Order: sequence, then C-alpha cells, then structure tokens
Amino acid sequence: MPTADFVVTTLRRVLMPQLWQGRASKAVDSRVNDFNSSIRFDARMIEQDIQGSLVHSAMLGRQGIISAQDVEDIHKGLHSILDDLHSGALEIDPAAEDVHTFVEQTLTARVGDAGKRLHTGRSRNDQVALDLRLNLREASAHLQGQIKELIETICDQAEKSADYVMPGYTHLQRAQPVTFGHQLMAYAWMLLRDLGRMQDATARMNAECPLGSGALAGTTYPLDRFYTAKELGFDAPCANSIDGVSDRDFCIELGAAIATCMMHLSRLSEEIILWCSWEFKFIELDDAFTTGSSIMPQKKNPDVTELIRGKTGRVYGDLNTLLVMMKGIPLAYDKDMQEDKEAIFDAVDTLELCLRTVTPMLATMTPLPANMRRAAAKGFINATDCADYLTKKGMPFRDAYKCTGTMVAACIAADKTLEELTLEEFKQYSDLFEEDVYKAIDLTTCCEGRTSYGGPTKASVLKQIELVKEKLANQ
Repeated sequence: MPTADFVVTTLRRVLMPQLWQGRASKAVDSRVNDFNSSIRFDARMIEQDIQGSLVHSAMLGRQGIISAQDVEDIHKGLHSILDDLHSGALEIDPAAEDVHTFVEQTLTARVGDAGKRLHTGRSRNDQVALDLRLNLREASAHLQGQIKELIETICDQAEKSADYVMPGYTHLQRAQPVTFGHQLMAYAWMLLRDLGRMQDATARMNAECPLGSGALAGTTYPLDRFYTAKELGFDAPCANSIDGVSDRDFCIELGAAIATCMMHLSRLSEEIILWCSWEFKFIELDDAFTTGSSIMPQKKNPDVTELIRGKTGRVYGDLNTLLVMMKGIPLAYDKDMQEDKEAIFDAVDTLELCLRTVTPMLATMTPLPANMRRAAAKGFINATDCADYLTKKGMPFRDAYKCTGTMVAACIAADKTLEELTLEEFKQYSDLFEEDVYKAIDLTTCCEGRTSYGGPTKASVLKQIELVKEKLANQ
C-alpha cells in the first residue's frame, strides 16, 4: 500500500508547479526539467540543507519575521524528515528538481503553511552556496583524518626500515645511497603539506557564511546574519551579497588541494609499481592488495597503485572543470555553476577511495632489504664517496672524479663492484688508497656519513618521524 509521502509526492507532481513557476504561461518541457534537475547529485547535501533550514527558521523566529509556532512546526517537520531519511521510511524523490525543493515540498506536505514560510528572506542561490560549504567542510575533515592515518602508516614503515640501504635515484638511474625509511619519509612530508593545504582551504571556506545574501542583493527582511553565521560555525557573514552567491573559489581551492594530494599518491604509486616488479623486487605487496591474471598464473599485479595513477588524471579533470566553468561567467549566479557539485564531489570521492585503499596496502607491505642492498652495491652509488675519499687525501676533486669514473668503467667491464676490488687494484689508480678505503665506501658508512640536516642517516630518519608525529599531534 502506498505511503502518505508517496501519495503527497505524486499529487505534488501533478498539481503543484515548480517553486519558481508563476511568470511562465505554459509548463516547462519535460526534457528541460530533466536537463535542469540536479537532485541526482545534490541529494547528498540533504542533511546540510536541513541544518541550514533549522538555523534560518530559528533566526526568522528570533527576528519576529515568522511566529514561534511556525518555528516549532518547521523544526518538528525538519527533524521528522531527517529521522525518516535515516530510518529508511522516506526516500528522496528522484523527480524533484533539486534537494532544496524536495525538502521544502516534503516539509510543506507535513506541516502546511509553516513550511511555505521557511523560505522567507532566502533564495536557493544563497541556500546552495551554504549547503555546499557545509558539505565540503565535513568532507574535508574526513579526508584530513584519512591523510593523517596514511602519514602514520608511512611513519611506521619508515621506522622499521630506517637502516635498510637502497639506491637513491635521479633520472631513474642509481645515484647515491639512501635508506628505504628516508625514501618513505619524503612522501610523509609531501602528505603533511597536503594536509596543511586542505586545512587552509577549509579555514577560508569557514570564514564567510553566504546565508542571507538572497538571490544576489540581500533582502528587505531584518535578518540577523551574524546569528546564522555563528550557529552554522562560520566566522562571519559574507560582507558582499553578490560575492556570497557567485563565489565558488572554495570549491576550486579544495579541488586543487585534492589534486595535489592525488599527484603525490600517484608518484608514490609509481614507485611501488617499480619496487614490486621482478626487476627491482624491493618490496612484496600482500596478496590481499594485488590481483592475478586470467591467463598467466605467475602474475601478481599492483592494480591498486595503477588505478591511483589513472584516477589522478580524473581528479585533474574535475579541477579543470571547476576552473573552466568559472572563468567566463558574469556576476552573480549563473546556471553554469550547477556543474560545480559533480566535479568537486567526484574529486572528494575519488581521493577518499584512494586513501581508504592505499593505507592498508602500505601497512601490509613487506620490504626486502637484501634486494635493496644488492641493487645499491651493483649501482656504484658509493662512487661519490670514493671520490670524496681521494679528495680528503689531498687529490683535487676533479682529478678524483675522473679517477673514480675510470675505476667504475673498469668494474663494469669486469662485472665487479668497487667493494670487490683488492687494495692492489685500488693502488693501480692512485697511491692515496689505503686499507681504510673499504670503510669509506661501505654502503652503510656512505649513508651514515651524510650527517647534514634532513639526510638519510638512521638518526635523521627517526628524527623526521618524531617531527612529523609531533606536527600531527598538534593539529
């Protein structure tokens, strides 16, 4: 048997015009209604829409614009809608034009004329600007929590591998010795900045409340915009009503922060893809975070990280959509701006999905330090240290550089590493070489000797972890 809400909604579709209809002499074509509708994506803002309406109606009552009884009825009706949504007794009508229309018409069906008074002193322009800010504020807080969890996971892995020597790379060529912990911590610092960017974007989002801006020019009603701003957690009402309804830079700024974070996840993903390949084999991913092949039984594919790389391009597209959408529209509100929600919601959802998946993948990842060290030895990444050894013995650096380069070429031809040369072979290149050269070019010594601040020593890595965790604790 149909519910009361179903009957009301059906009758409303037949008997009630759109909220804005009045001037037009005939009904809008159904295809235009479908094209114009935003309910399929703005329905996710329904809780924020109700939150804003509760505060707006309370303010209207405080200012004597509507009666106390109207406020009571509106609040009772809004809470009942929220309760029924949570319980599943009420579903959002996909035929509604937008979430604001659905809430107002459902409210009016439940509480009568009081529901019609809710929109006093308000436009859907300032309403949607408010709802979007409230929604993205919550989304940003959730993403920040996920980023913190990822940073902590990276710190845990870095602490375990603070002395695992591996080759550091430039141009994807083995360059100088670092540790796996040092390499991981580079991403912790990147993500920490991503966290800061997201916090900055959210702080500006919270600075000004658009509610009360009306369509663009405010209202003749004596609204208390400072009250609504405070109750909704904003610093103040926006000082310019046109800016309040036509601004979407808070979407763009959050979108840029999300895109930057995705870029960092993509770079990390690329390294993981390389590290778990047989050509590197620096790590082993847990079976739960890899996939197989339908034809090749030996395959263990890093699909999670490959998808993150692909989805990064998607988020870049979301940011570009926001930028291009806004670049040429005049003040104040234009329908183009309806496109903001699909883009920013997709960016939020994509980053959330990537963070939710990559964090446990990294937590269960197994480093293979023996393979890392073997690659470091074969890469002649201690050649700089060998040249430095000769320089400290008195040889000019350019001569030492040339001498070491000649030795490396000979080692490659003989399929040897520098450490495998005998002292007699060293002395064929310079009499400055002594027994202490072996300690000087030992890979662990090479790492531990780089004591400049921020370097790859174990103490430095542990200090970085301490600093990062301290910053997380203070946020």
